[in-house]
Formats: sequence, C-alpha cells, structure tokens
Amino acid sequence: MSAGAAAAQLAAGPVAGVAARYAEALFELALEEGALEAIEVDVAALRAAVAESEDLRVFLKNPVYGVEEQTRAMAALAEKAGFAPLMRNFLALVAKNRRLFALPAILAAFAARLAAHRGEVAADAIAAVPLNDEQIKRLRHELEAMVGRAVNLSVRVDPELLGGLVVKVGSTMIDSSLKTKLNRLKSVMKEA
Repeated sequence: MSAGAAAAQLAAGPVAGVAARYAEALFELALEEGALEAIEVDVAALRAAVAESEDLRVFLKNPVYGVEEQTRAMAALAEKAGFAPLMRNFLALVAKNRRLFALPAILAAFAARLAAHRGEVAADAIAAVPLNDEQIKRLRHELEAMVGRAVNLSVRVDPELLGGLVVKVGSTMIDSSLKTKLNRLKSVMKEA
C-alpha cells in the first residue's frame, strides 16, 4: 500500500466512524418521531446541494469558520430549503460539534441505513452526462435483477468521466467509464 493510500485509509476511518454514529442517531430519532420520510427527503435534497455546489463543499471542509458562523449558515440553508424541524436541529448539532466536514459522509450513511431498514440495497451511479428518467429506470431495473433486491439508486454527474458510467452497489464497483478505458489503453500502450 502506498503512503498516500495509507493516509487516505486513516483519514477515511475516523470520518466513517463519525458519519456512522451521527447517521444512526438521526435515523433512530426520525424513526422514533415517525419522520423517516420527511428526513429522507431532506437528506436527498442536502446531498444534491452538496454535490452541486463547490462553495458548499468548501465551506463544510473549511475549519476557518467558527461555530457561530457554521451554525448560522446551516440554519439559513435549512430555513431556505424548508427542512423539517428534526433536520434543522440535527444540522445545528453537527455544526455546534464541529463535524460539518463529515456531513457528506453522514448523509450517505443515513441513506444506506434507511435502505437497509427497508430491505433495499443502496447503489450510487456516476454518469458523464445527466441521465433521463427512462435511463435511470432501466439502470435501476438492471441493478435489481443483478442483486435480487430493491435498489435505492443515487445518480450524480461527473463530466470528467468523458462517457459511460461508474456504478457502486455495496462493495462491488462496475466501471465502464471512457476515462478508465482510456487509462487502461494508455497503460497497455506504455507496456508495448
């Protein structure tokens, strides 16, 4: 294992642990309050906002902002988005505890926990271009046939893939992106 990979693994460990604990707490509270559906909608909206906004991603990771600034910013975001009171309180707690850096992982862990609760398998797809509803439906159908269970599919766009898809279902990754194919071809050409 390279030094960079080892450092990445160490960094992912604590974040994954924090994310799992916070996601589980949010899930249990939502279940207890009968607000799973409302929180699911809020989590999906916040995940989309984080995926779409570079400024938001930078803000979440930036330790320069104080607790007050982070709390106010998250309260404003929650207010504008119309989040449920539980989600608003949860975001305030995450900001107060200086854990906003882990928010994307917390949201992903919550989605995975909710999928497990429903007997679904969580799947993430990254496409080079936006997929239409029919393409998403076909992809979900293919994944469900592959895993034999309902699939909770999350789709995002990464133009750097150039073409194709990268799909992750559990620990299985299917990479049919043009970027990966070109990198493989480049590697083969270097060997020749």
